[in-house]
Amino acid sequence: MSWIKEISYDEATGQLKKIYDRVKGPNNTIDNVLSIHSLRPHTLVGHMSLYKNVLHNANNTLPKWYLETLGTYVSTLNQCDYCVQHHSAGLKRLLNDDRRYEQFVTCIQNDNFDTVFEGRLLAGLHYAKQLTLSHTTITEETIQDLRIKGFDDGEILEVNQLVSYFNYVNRTVVGLGVDTAGDILGLSPNDSTDAENWSHS
Repeated sequence: MSWIKEISYDEATGQLKKIYDRVKGPNNTIDNVLSIHSLRPHTLVGHMSLYKNVLHNANNTLPKWYLETLGTYVSTLNQCDYCVQHHSAGLKRLLNDDRRYEQFVTCIQNDNFDTVFEGRLLAGLHYAKQLTLSHTTITEETIQDLRIKGFDDGEILEVNQLVSYFNYVNRTVVGLGVDTAGDILGLSPNDSTDAENWSHS
């Protein structure tokens, strides 16, 4: 639910119904982060296209668990409990290792990754924080440092787009009071080979 009117799956018609049919999960569930767009369905199309491509596209070369870690971290920095709940559940499923998951969650909560991450993965997390909380301090030298740490420019772009997306969605959710009531935590459009497949599972 949220602080503005939403149209449910059962009430939806026309273009909205068609989009809902593309994004729905089990039992026709629509995540609240998506139904928040129901009064302007064209914005849901834009949201899903961006989300699918920055996090669930086979052409990304960084591991999906790392992208989910970045997303959960950015959501924590932005105090977006909705996205933290959803994406930490997705991270847990991807890692399939409870001990490792608990390590990652502890790092995120304590804002200290030095004991678990190193090299380019650690540098990417630092860049994520800088882009989220102090983006005007980023310089060309910041990007050069990411290269020195081992990222190629395509991977830097992946991190940049992932972090930028989460800053967008965190502000959408927090700014409209979206909560997890009725959501199934951790669902995502998992068919990374088909950018047009938005169904959640």
